[in-house]
Amino acid sequence: MKSKDPKVTWITQGAAIAALYVVLTLVFAPISFGPVQLRVAEALCILPMFTPAAIPGLFIGCLIANLLGGGIVLDVVFGSLATLIGAVLGYMLRSNRWLVPLPAVIANALIVPFVLKFGYGVVDVAIPVLMLQIAAGEILGCYVLGELFASALMKRKAIFGSATESM
Repeated sequence: MKSKDPKVTWITQGAAIAALYVVLTLVFAPISFGPVQLRVAEALCILPMFTPAAIPGLFIGCLIANLLGGGIVLDVVFGSLATLIGAVLGYMLRSNRWLVPLPAVIANALIVPFVLKFGYGVVDVAIPVLMLQIAAGEILGCYVLGELFASALMKRKAIFGSATESM
């Protein structure tokens, strides 16, 4: 059942995306955090292709997941900002399915290694190696899992309703 008010639909979608991001991150916590990570929740980074509600949903979900996952302030702020950047740019690239996850991969690969190095004190791994490790996890999460998720959603694109037209 769809709401007739696009704002209610948009808020509901954003909240559902945030909640799902948090749950997926925390359920898979052992592989969601650290220098070598695969955040299953990053599969949701494909959602800006379907709805602009994914932008605040992904950002708030990442912020809450990082807080509940025991992240330090630097991680909560900059890790969440990386997700926000990825979501905004992914939305801007929504006309090309294969480009939508790319900003999330790049933003996280460029930002998260510095958080790991200077926030968590990961000193035994060089920044370029951390960038490759984070990028690899993002590629698996955003492209492999995300594209499987997108394929399933493409068959049900109508579930996003009028929220896809307005932001």
